[in-house]
Amino acid sequence: MVHADRGSRSGTCGPTSGGCASLRLAASSSPARADDPGIDFVSRYFAPAFGIDEDPVTGSTHCCLGPFWSRRLHKNDFVARQVSVRGGMLKVTLDGDRVRLGGQAVTVLRGELLA
Repeated sequence: MVHADRGSRSGTCGPTSGGCASLRLAASSSPARADDPGIDFVSRYFAPAFGIDEDPVTGSTHCCLGPFWSRRLHKNDFVARQVSVRGGMLKVTLDGDRVRLGGQAVTVLRGELLA
C-alpha cells in the first residue's frame, strides 16, 4: 500500500505512473483533504499486472484500510471515498474482528454455488 500524507492527492497517481505499472497490486490511500467534508480517507486501487488498470470501488481493499485508519485516526467508523474515474462512497465500520461495509452497489453478476 502507498500511503500519502494529508494534503496529497491519491487522485494524481495512476496505473501507468510512478511505478504502479510494475506492481502486481497497489492500493493508494490518504487522509481526506479539508475540501472533502465528511470524508475520513480516500483511496484508489490498481492491479495492472492482472489486467485491472484501476478498480472503480474495491470492498476488499477497504476491509484492510479500515483497521489501518482505525490505528491512525483512533476511531472505528469511517466514510471513505474511492477516487477512481467512476468512484464511490463506502461506510466502513470495525466491529470486533470484522469490518462491515455499506454503500450503494450495482449487481453485475448473479450466480449460485453448488456443493
